[in-house]
Amino acid sequence: MQTTVLVLHNILRWAVLLFGLMTVLNAFTGFVKKRIFTASDNKSNLLFMIFCDIQLLVGLVLYFSNGWFDKLKNFAQYKSIPAERFFAMEHMSMMLLAWILVHVGRVAVKKADTDAGKHKRMLLFFGLAFVLILASIPWPFREAIQRPLFRWF
Repeated sequence: MQTTVLVLHNILRWAVLLFGLMTVLNAFTGFVKKRIFTASDNKSNLLFMIFCDIQLLVGLVLYFSNGWFDKLKNFAQYKSIPAERFFAMEHMSMMLLAWILVHVGRVAVKKADTDAGKHKRMLLFFGLAFVLILASIPWPFREAIQRPLFRWF
C-alpha cells in the first residue's frame, strides 16, 4: 500500500508541474500581451488547484504513515540530518504554503475587476506557488534529499 501511495504521489507531481507551468505561462502571456482573461486561463488555474489538492491529500497520507510527523516531536535530534529535516519539516511546510497561495490566488483572480488584474494576480500567486513547489521537490540533483524522477512499483 505504501509503495502505491508513493508512486501516486510521484505521478501527481508531474500533473501539478504541468498545470502549474501552464498557468504561469498563461498568466505571463496574458499580462504581457494585455489579452482578455479566457476560459482557458480559468481552466488551467482550476486544474492546477485541483491537482494541488489531490497531491496534498496523498502527501498527508505519506506524511503521517511514514512517521515524519512523529519526528517533529524530537526535531532537535533530526535537524542535523538533511533528509530527515527536509521531509519532516521543510517539504511539508513549503508545499503547504504553496497550496495556500494557490487557493488564495484562485480567489484573488476571481475577485479582480479587470482582465489585466486577473492576469497580474494569477502571475503573482501562482508564480510564487510554482517557485515554492519547484524548490521543495527532492530532485535527483539534490544530493542529501534526492529521490528518483519517476518512481515505479
